[in-house]
Amino acid sequence: MSGERAGTGRALRLSVDLNADVGEATDEEGIAVERALLGSVTSVHVACGGHAGDAASMEATVRAALAAGVRVGAHPSYPDRDGFGRRPLEIAPDELASSLRTQIGSLLSVAHACGTTVHSVKAHGALYAEVAAGEVAYRALVGAVTEMCPPGTALVVRAGSPAVALARAAGVTVWAEGFCDRAYGSNGELVARQVAGAVYDDPAPAVRQALSLARQGTVELADGAPRRVHVDTLCLHGDSPNAAAMAAAVRAALEADGIEVAAASLPRG
Repeated sequence: MSGERAGTGRALRLSVDLNADVGEATDEEGIAVERALLGSVTSVHVACGGHAGDAASMEATVRAALAAGVRVGAHPSYPDRDGFGRRPLEIAPDELASSLRTQIGSLLSVAHACGTTVHSVKAHGALYAEVAAGEVAYRALVGAVTEMCPPGTALVVRAGSPAVALARAAGVTVWAEGFCDRAYGSNGELVARQVAGAVYDDPAPAVRQALSLARQGTVELADGAPRRVHVDTLCLHGDSPNAAAMAAAVRAALEADGIEVAAASLPRG
């Protein structure tokens, strides 16, 4: 789908992927929320053993996603279950690369057994932030994706980050990701989770942010300034307050605004 922003000649984004991070819950209530998200999103990234997840949870999550017609991706992290992958680790590059290969390989094996494959890879937590910087963690993840995954598997990284340009320059398929349920700081990065208001608990601001990112290609920063940012996919977190209601509201609002919600097509070599 195509169009132009008035007076700019730039293409409107009239189609966007909606993704969620899943396979992280361990209790019945959390798992029920993750399953409910599958009715709204078009792709998921499944925890594969670093911060959460095991063979049983991966298989159950992948099968549920396939039953809902949702595309499956991997959600590796620092090997830090105690910290849920949300704290940076001092870890040797080769050890990190080995852990990432093991995590991605585990989900690939489960996906193949379920009749599908891994279509995208998105780092979790502290690793996600460090991958975005385009340095050691980025190289470790790109190496693991290149080695383990089918050609054309997408790397999902924060929109506007150095990793986007690096991946594109290297010929790596990349999806630039924006966030519906997280506040953006005045520097354009996500506000730290421990700061009040960093994670939305009301569908209304998530809907506004999703529409702005998908339609105008902008996000409002903490200081009120707009920041232009191109996105290919929008994320909702399964552990956010009111996650299922938020996801349903975001999808309904996008579609009501004439924006197709669909997983992006991927090249395969």
